[in-house]
Amino acid sequence: MKASKYHMGLIAGSLFFFGIGLTLYKAINLGFPLLPGESRQVWTIESKINFKPTGGPVQVDLTLPQGLGGWVILEEYFASSGFGFTVVEDGRGRSARWTRQNLDHSTTLYYKMQVYRPIDALLEDIPPRGIDRQRLEKDQLAATERLITLLRDRSSDDRSFVSLLVKEFNADSPDMDAQFLLGSFEEPPLAVLQIVLAYAGIPAQQVRGIRLEDGRRRQTISSLLEFHDGNNWVIIDPENGNIGMPANFFVWERGNDTILGVVGGRDSSLEFALVSNSLPAKTVMGMEQRVEEFNLLDFSIFALPVEQQGVFKVLLLIPVAALVVVIMRLLVGIKTSGTFMPVLIALAFLQTTLLPGLSLFLILVSVGLYIRSWLSYMNLLLVSRISAVIIVVILMMAATAIISYKMGLDRALTVTFFPTIILAWTIERMSILWEEEGVHEVLVQGSGSLLVAVLAYLLMSNRLVEHLTFNFPELILSLLGIILVLGRYTGYRLSELYRFRDLDKQQ
Repeated sequence: MKASKYHMGLIAGSLFFFGIGLTLYKAINLGFPLLPGESRQVWTIESKINFKPTGGPVQVDLTLPQGLGGWVILEEYFASSGFGFTVVEDGRGRSARWTRQNLDHSTTLYYKMQVYRPIDALLEDIPPRGIDRQRLEKDQLAATERLITLLRDRSSDDRSFVSLLVKEFNADSPDMDAQFLLGSFEEPPLAVLQIVLAYAGIPAQQVRGIRLEDGRRRQTISSLLEFHDGNNWVIIDPENGNIGMPANFFVWERGNDTILGVVGGRDSSLEFALVSNSLPAKTVMGMEQRVEEFNLLDFSIFALPVEQQGVFKVLLLIPVAALVVVIMRLLVGIKTSGTFMPVLIALAFLQTTLLPGLSLFLILVSVGLYIRSWLSYMNLLLVSRISAVIIVVILMMAATAIISYKMGLDRALTVTFFPTIILAWTIERMSILWEEEGVHEVLVQGSGSLLVAVLAYLLMSNRLVEHLTFNFPELILSLLGIILVLGRYTGYRLSELYRFRDLDKQQ
């Protein structure tokens, strides 16, 4: 027994100090900041080009961003395995070009960059180009002229005219001419907007870019509309009519030119994966340049593809929640429904936020318990009963999302982040516990699970914890050492000390 305790202490201590040592190494030698307040928000954007070859030579051209709107490009990386690669500069700007003589399989090309926005700058004020009016059919031209006349009468200048036009195109019941134009063109609504503006004599062009959302995968290019009001260029969101550049919008290309061109291929697509890092710009650049030099001890996950970085940003928080569960169960003595069910509930809370998540969880479990009690009268086998509960939970989620959308409660739409299987098993376990132990035990374990989940959520959503787990994942080794030590604890729990408090008074 003594040898076992000695070995466990040696392993736990080694893990703890090894994790701390790697953290100090990265902080001192590589310049990683220990506090999130020392850093700036740096976005890693990974572009993924997919296409299928059609035979013969292949040429892929990707227009590269120029750092518009105050954005600064810190670092760029191109993956061109098996392809010839060059960066072409012309009057439009820069573009990446991949070439290959023959290709017989589907291919993916990558372009990754790190960007940040030190200032919120306006786009360069350039003179508007000549207006190019697309040739229209007679009925399209007549509808366009009627719509322009109608909106001109309701507006005072070009800016108000464009706002009314965007509002009309997004209305649930648009004007008959606007509805006809949207249905008579094969182009998307934004292109139809530009056609109408051209006939109204207002220069307009697209501003294309990426709506930045941390951890987002399979993001596609979004487009804003930029028009000239006679004095300045004005940006308007064609989806909601908001004026101005959105704060989370990274400008990729300004104009109507094509961003991606593929010769010798078909079914091409351009997707993006995004992740936000709280690191100083110089630290990120230094890390990229020195990653091979410190590959034995640098446990940074920044070298992974961005899609995996976004996944690990959440996964690396799970050990923190596991530590909370261990402390609350072994030291405090809180009873929970399942050992690590509070961790999964806390992960759902990260997506829904705390109060909406708690409300949705209580509603779903309460209704599920009622339906489960009704199913028990049908004498179903366990597998059929669980399957029925899963189906009912999914139906409740769908109903909650639809009702919330109709009521304008956007937060409730995140009900889909709750793990369906976990909710079903929670309902099943609590119903069995209800039958065997009574209502009191259900309330004790259910409230204990929610209490631990809330504490885990508060710790996981802390900015410092998020920063440390993502930039110093080696600290998980230290957490593992602490959990191993706590696993040997056999003393009284805090709840037991309260339970036997009267015995201490008698002595």
